[in-house]
Amino acid sequence: MGYELFIASRYLKAKRKQAFISVITLISTLGIAIGVMALVIALALITGFQEDVQDKILGATSHIMVSDLSGEGLAGYEEQADKLRGVRGVRVVSPVIYDMVLLSGPYKSKGGMLKGIDFELDKKNYPWLDNLDSGGLPADSPQEGVLLGREIAFSIGANIGDVIVVLTSSSRLSPLGPIPKQKKFVVTGIFSTGLYEFDSTTALISLRSAQKFFNLDEKINHFQIMIGDIFQAPDVAAGLAEVLPPTTYVTTWMELNRSLFSALKLEKTIMFLTITLIVIVAALNIIATLILMVMEKTRDIGILMAVGSTPRSVRKIFFLQGAMIGVIGTSAGAALGLFICWLANTFKLIKVPVDIYQITYVPFHIKPADLLIIAAVSLSISLLSTLFPSHRASKVDPVVALKYE
Repeated sequence: MGYELFIASRYLKAKRKQAFISVITLISTLGIAIGVMALVIALALITGFQEDVQDKILGATSHIMVSDLSGEGLAGYEEQADKLRGVRGVRVVSPVIYDMVLLSGPYKSKGGMLKGIDFELDKKNYPWLDNLDSGGLPADSPQEGVLLGREIAFSIGANIGDVIVVLTSSSRLSPLGPIPKQKKFVVTGIFSTGLYEFDSTTALISLRSAQKFFNLDEKINHFQIMIGDIFQAPDVAAGLAEVLPPTTYVTTWMELNRSLFSALKLEKTIMFLTITLIVIVAALNIIATLILMVMEKTRDIGILMAVGSTPRSVRKIFFLQGAMIGVIGTSAGAALGLFICWLANTFKLIKVPVDIYQITYVPFHIKPADLLIIAAVSLSISLLSTLFPSHRASKVDPVVALKYE
């Protein structure tokens, strides 16, 4: 241990007559710790919320959606699907048909999305299809069945075995004139993805039933595409556009949820900058502590310089003293922040309305990169706050300091 570090550590342990400086030192350390703790908790909260919502969205929907713009459907979709599977990064291509409908149940009617999918293909990619709340898949039923989201099933009062009527916006001719097309389906199962918006609006039927119901013959109107790396969606989408006909439109999960994730990213940045002010205020206390210490230790500084210490060594003593305050405060704050995040996750302390936030409680996820950034910012502010006091200490004239000794 260099003598500079030894002296700096001794100065932190103020004697009784320096109790005031000791209190300011403690306040400085606590300020740094509280600021770092608040940063850890805030970023963990925003990151956890964002990742949980993202997982639920991608667990219920696709990474990339290809839509037909012509309104006539995509013919020869099986050959088209083979071309799409050949695009680099594509993992799964699923044919889909969906449109807005009115679902009329035993209790009341509600608008929703009727979606026709290939159950055998999609249940490999969506675990909730293999783990239904109750019942079974329509594909396993001898009747034309429908799979309802838990929330929409509750809204219309439908349960397993009940018959619901589905009405489309398209009409058919009858002796009384055009009337909406309707069809009865038997509820064979109820699913829950954890994404409230999806569970409260979606009904699933087999792809073949959807083709008949929407008069698409052997056509579809959408492709759902899963990719290996979800953050490469824009690049994969560009590759898909090259092999698709001009009557299609490619949308990524980022574009579909742009407003949500942009808001979360902005909120995370603003929260980081706002709470960093706490660390800056604590750093001002470090400056005050060190300046008072320099004034108190003027005689000691004079003695050190008289016996051969250089201004650089004196500067180093007070720099190390401020650095120790920063390191102790940052370490304590990070440890306390991580502990509170663990408590919040373990006991699910923060409950939120599921119909608004899509989740039942707020999870706390701290990324190692975020933790490193917090530590780096806190330590940088702490070290910068030592520059002026340490420079002032190095300018003490030993002759003046010892003149009356």
